Amino acid sequence: MKDYGIGIIGTGSIAIKHAQAIEELNGASLKALYNPNPASAELAKDKFSQPVFSDFKEFLETPGLDIVCICTPSGMHLEPGVEAAKAGKHVLVEKPIEINLDRTDELIQCCQENKVQLAVIFQNRFSPDYQKLKSAVEAGVFGRILMGNAYVNWFRDDAYYGTSKWKGTLQGDGGGALINQGIHTIDLLLDLMGDVQAVFGQVQTALYPIEGEDLGTAIVNFKSGALGNITSATALYPGYPEKVEIFGTKGSAILEGGKLVAWNVKGQTESGINELPANKSGSSDPNAIGYQLHLEQWRLFLDSIEKDAMPIVDGATARKSVELIRGIYLSSKMNKKIEFPFKDPAE
Repeated sequence: MKDYGIGIIGTGSIAIKHAQAIEELNGASLKALYNPNPASAELAKDKFSQPVFSDFKEFLETPGLDIVCICTPSGMHLEPGVEAAKAGKHVLVEKPIEINLDRTDELIQCCQENKVQLAVIFQNRFSPDYQKLKSAVEAGVFGRILMGNAYVNWFRDDAYYGTSKWKGTLQGDGGGALINQGIHTIDLLLDLMGDVQAVFGQVQTALYPIEGEDLGTAIVNFKSGALGNITSATALYPGYPEKVEIFGTKGSAILEGGKLVAWNVKGQTESGINELPANKSGSSDPNAIGYQLHLEQWRLFLDSIEKDAMPIVDGATARKSVELIRGIYLSSKMNKKIEFPFKDPAE
């Protein structure tokens, strides 16, 4: 494997997680970062011990730069992603891929046209317990799946929105609790349950003075015939670990905070539960999560580049969670069930 050079766009808290992961990667190294604010770029040099550019052209021209990791606010993924792809750089972007379907599709198309890899960070897919759950669902251990639920009943304090210029805004965040916090667990639900047929959703801004929602709920009809429930919030004190529930004709399982806490299969005495500690949840503190699962996704992304293979979470896969959340928003706005596919009236 060649030694891939990586650049990070953004110098905030999530960029730190990626820098920590990259430091442990074999066959890759961090070459540079970008922050459009010259003063912020200068301050970030000591934090990352790497060149930090405020000129995007200079950043992209960093010698040996092969991959760009986008850690900007959610509604600012498209433009740097397009420029990076046109410059021949592979693109790894933080979730969500973008804040609406038009911007998502433009980024996917640009990467395809310029023949660069595009992947999206959904690191929770790579926890050992989730991998066990997915393998069991695919092997039919639980029988025909009847219902799948995703619950992200989290809490954020006043400072979370009050000290940010983009969180909870429609332009920067694309909404609120669903598209920022809930999307990780919604991605897992879709990975387990398959494509969506229709959704009926309701969102509210109940606690915080933000444009997006701090409460959201939805009933999902999957193409398989199964049903699903989703809740996502940042207003539910004190915040509880995120949860995925799977119920089939032969059994059920519950994944909470990335750990299997229930596993019941008819005629099976094995619990299916290991004694490994749960992953750190961001239920009340967004900085509580570690970087080890990011590291695993980075390793797999490098492998897909090396083999010219499809990344596990490519653009089309990451689009599905945005599509479902945009469907929930549209359903709430129109107060009716939304059938898929639908026209996304981008804000």
